[in-house]
Amino acid sequence: MLAAMFALIAIGIAMIYASGNPSEHNIASAPNHDSVIWQKQAVYAGFGLIVLILLNLIDYRWLGPLTYWIYAAVLLVLAALLAAKYLSGRGIEIPFIPQRNGTFRWLRIGSISIQPSEFCKIAYILALAWYLRFRSNYQQFKGLIGPFTLTMLAMVLILFEPDLGTVLLMMPILFSMLYIAGAQPKHLVLILLMGVICFPFLWGKMNHYQRQRISSLLLQSEKVQNLAKSNKTISEILTGKELFETRQWERTYGWQPKHSKLAIASGGTKGYGFRTGPYIKYNSLPERHNDFIFAIIAHQWGFLGCILVLGLYTIIIACANEIAWHNTDPFARLISVGIIAMFAVQVIVNIAMTLGLMPVTGLTLPLISYGGSSLIVSMVAIGLLNSIGKERPFSVAARAFESNIQ
Repeated sequence: MLAAMFALIAIGIAMIYASGNPSEHNIASAPNHDSVIWQKQAVYAGFGLIVLILLNLIDYRWLGPLTYWIYAAVLLVLAALLAAKYLSGRGIEIPFIPQRNGTFRWLRIGSISIQPSEFCKIAYILALAWYLRFRSNYQQFKGLIGPFTLTMLAMVLILFEPDLGTVLLMMPILFSMLYIAGAQPKHLVLILLMGVICFPFLWGKMNHYQRQRISSLLLQSEKVQNLAKSNKTISEILTGKELFETRQWERTYGWQPKHSKLAIASGGTKGYGFRTGPYIKYNSLPERHNDFIFAIIAHQWGFLGCILVLGLYTIIIACANEIAWHNTDPFARLISVGIIAMFAVQVIVNIAMTLGLMPVTGLTLPLISYGGSSLIVSMVAIGLLNSIGKERPFSVAARAFESNIQ
């Protein structure tokens, strides 16, 4: 598991370097700040390694009584971001909470930016695992109120930053941990159906750019485009009449999915090679070092490179599954399952996003995409898994949640 983690981190640093440093015969324009950010990623990886080692010097069970406090501290920081957004609308700026493209997601301390919603993911998993470890009332529908309250506290705060990607990630984590803990599948399906019914209301409450991202995904289909042309109401709902008729959506929110698919397709079986290819030579794919780094992997290393990356993720998830399965401590098993869901959903959503199968959500590719907060949280998660794998407490009782599984 650790070897796979280090391999993915190395691939990520190499891809970030390639994104800002095309080979000499491949340079079309002067390099921008992207040419040096790989160095920052290497520093973040070093810091993440220190945290991983520290986590493995202590028994993970010591974290149990602290989980609610850790979660509460993260929620307070998220509340501060929301307060900064409110104050900004009234002309009051908070120096250490900058606005980026209309969002308030970061704390800035000197030259360091921290994204609290990333740390919320691991704090949430720990708090929920501690809450569920010895309970059985969640097998009844009313028993789900507690877990959902814990979840909604963070979801609402993150949604208003806004950070839709992290919000979407939390529900699969919740469902996975509840299912393993013994919640009734019919109750989880009922909640899912309630969410689908509420989608039209949520659509009206989404920011304009969030609706545009979903619309741009749907408008990739010629059938949807023809339907929008023949029905003014549909074109108005999707993009607005003016944006649709001028195809402005294709040059704005539809640009990234379109060029991401072209970058992947052009890589073929083996790719163009390291630091080469048109999507390395030209800056046609925004955020290629971040959300769309998988497209750059496919562009340079082709289908074989993609299989290698997916194989490394499979190793991490398989090892995490083994750690969860062979542990009798319910707290440990729930943490492991939450981390499995976190990694699996992020990988699936990010890759589906680059393939044009899902709207752009802002979820990064774990351990590979540029970003200190994302990288450190992923390494903390693997550090916790490794600590759980080392510390397997002896128990004469039934395996965790065994009695709950029919």
